[in-house]
Amino acid sequence: MAQIAVGVLGAKGKMGVAVCQMVSSQSNFSLIASCDQGDDVASLLKADVVVDFTSPEAVLNNLEYLIANNKNVVVGTTGFTPERVNQVKEWMRNSKSNVLIAPNFAIGAVLMMKFAQQAANWFESVEILELHHPAKLDAPSGTAVRTAELIAESKKKSGKAKSPDATIGNREARGAQVNDISVHSLRISGLVAHQEVIFGNPGETLSIRHDALDRSSFMPGVALAISDIANNPGLVIGLENYLKLS
Repeated sequence: MAQIAVGVLGAKGKMGVAVCQMVSSQSNFSLIASCDQGDDVASLLKADVVVDFTSPEAVLNNLEYLIANNKNVVVGTTGFTPERVNQVKEWMRNSKSNVLIAPNFAIGAVLMMKFAQQAANWFESVEILELHHPAKLDAPSGTAVRTAELIAESKKKSGKAKSPDATIGNREARGAQVNDISVHSLRISGLVAHQEVIFGNPGETLSIRHDALDRSSFMPGVALAISDIANNPGLVIGLENYLKLS
């Protein structure tokens, strides 16, 4: 099997370093370019797949350049609003690029999101608690936003009303509202990436939690994305679409 030539953007960041190490350790991958802020990105054009773990400020410029050059791109950078996704779709109209935008690459986190989507049909209340290290730039996290989107889709299809809430005090204490779902963001030293989805009905609760204790937990998902992106045409949102879950 021919090696897949991989380029990494954001190569000096914590996730970028981990991705470079993973790619270099895999016999079916070849790390041919690793770029960070200020580097010449032309070297990325030799890659079959480019992995972007940069910043919300940089990622759109990176995508515009790579899509214009028909590169396949795996994006782990967060901060993708519907408007940003639509911009990427517009760039891809006349491109041969395949693009994956994934809020989370930990397989367990992806399964957590899917389990939460399934559970949403059966509970009247749901809230999301996401916990990360204090250096994380965005809040709520991309994983929490994607989880809320999936839950909202499920509740809409099943005709479930939004969670009951009689709060009349400070609404900010109830967290951010994402698709009418309360999302609470904690930033605490010593943490990596954690999320809990709490469901409730009269007389019972269900908690679905995922804990990423080390960035190595994301690498199998990144490897899967690099390996399979050529077989997933166009723009795909969420690694769950690569897992072929029913």
